[in-house]
Amino acid sequence: MKKLIGVTAFLFCIGPSYSTNAQAVKKTTQTVKKEATKAGNKTAEVASKGKAKVTDNVYKDKVGPNGQTVYIDDHSKYYWIDKKGHKNYVTEADLKNKNK
Repeated sequence: MKKLIGVTAFLFCIGPSYSTNAQAVKKTTQTVKKEATKAGNKTAEVASKGKAKVTDNVYKDKVGPNGQTVYIDDHSKYYWIDKKGHKNYVTEADLKNKNK
């Protein structure tokens, strides 16, 4: 009988800590996924900007809608690169003058 009471008491002590541990693991997993996504987006942005600087021309007198660097591709299309590494094409009318 003493062993049964001891095992039951042990399970009552372990039960809440197991639940708390599972929540901590879930939170950590979410944090790791979020940070991995940020790192992946930053890597894509840096790679896209590096490629654009090598292969395309930089439009020196104009900037994008929010002050981004504007590139000109081989087909004379204007674009800027967002934080996820995607090209966002814009018309020349949408570009703003660069502040000096």
